[in-house]
Amino acid sequence: MIHLLKELIKIESDSREGANAALVFCAGWLEARDIEFQVLENNGYKMLVATKGHGNETIIWNGHIDVVPGHSEQFVPMIEKDKLYGRGAADMKAGVAAMMQAFVEIDETRLERIVQLHIVTDEEIGGRNTSKWLVEQGYHGDFVICGEPTGLKVGLQSKGILHFDITFKGKPAHGSRPWEGINAIESAMKYHMALSELPFRKETSEYFGQPSVNLAMIQAGDRYNVVPELCTVKYDIRFMPGQSAEEITDQLTGLIKTLELDGEYEASDTPTPALTTPEDNPYIVSLQDAIRKVTADDPILFGQHGAADTRYYAAVNGGQGAIEFGPAGDDWHGNAEFGKISSIEQFKDILLQQALNE
Repeated sequence: MIHLLKELIKIESDSREGANAALVFCAGWLEARDIEFQVLENNGYKMLVATKGHGNETIIWNGHIDVVPGHSEQFVPMIEKDKLYGRGAADMKAGVAAMMQAFVEIDETRLERIVQLHIVTDEEIGGRNTSKWLVEQGYHGDFVICGEPTGLKVGLQSKGILHFDITFKGKPAHGSRPWEGINAIESAMKYHMALSELPFRKETSEYFGQPSVNLAMIQAGDRYNVVPELCTVKYDIRFMPGQSAEEITDQLTGLIKTLELDGEYEASDTPTPALTTPEDNPYIVSLQDAIRKVTADDPILFGQHGAADTRYYAAVNGGQGAIEFGPAGDDWHGNAEFGKISSIEQFKDILLQQALNE
């Protein structure tokens, strides 16, 4: 399994072509071990689906083999004690390698449910061509594990996503006489400062201390000597389970009126719901049992601030049943990314333990 991971790291899968090459490698590895699978393609992105077992319930293991760009030396795997360094060693070729090995080791004669392996190639750019497409084609299940690097902690909830733009309108004037105009950038600044006082910003939950608000982009001004007439600000808001995207939108638009600013609100895409898998979900319970048996440690449940391909699978089940759970590592997307070898091995054993319900 660790040899498999090292071979995967060597493939520069930071482009569509590279990720597809890594997918073909995974297919060849599984084929050499007599695993039946399908390789599908959508918009030029390949993905792999393999199925074992039978029954009325389905567990899906989802993993992506695309990575963010890295330096050439990061595609040369290096082991130092319990750490395997390399691009994707944590995010998330480690999870993929463990899932592939676990899938090969499953004894179908002892399997009382369906286990399906999904390997995809575009998670780092949104997952719309692969995981989202797979769900739309009917490849979804009762419980989904996306093997992102969580340190064997169970990310059973995650924040929803709301992207929106506001264009503030001012009045142009000569830069030497700014009092004769209305500076659209200053209007945006006034709005941004007041945003922190909106009610949704002050809410908390069991797994989250607050929602996340990121002022991601500003577009304004083109000359020193002109008071800017327009300023567009673009926000990325990650709201907590229990919060309503519609209510947050009402607060955001209402603030424009409260401050008496001339601004036009526009949602840049459809909000992504928060994931809300409860602690008493039977698959969460069985996963915790598997963690205890393999590691002898008490499981840790947490809420994930970011989003993964879990969102597409959970959409089928009302925001529930898809989690992030994977081995330990650190510095993913950084220059010293590594996966913890012992944790990768434990992750594989936990997957098997839950799938076989032993």
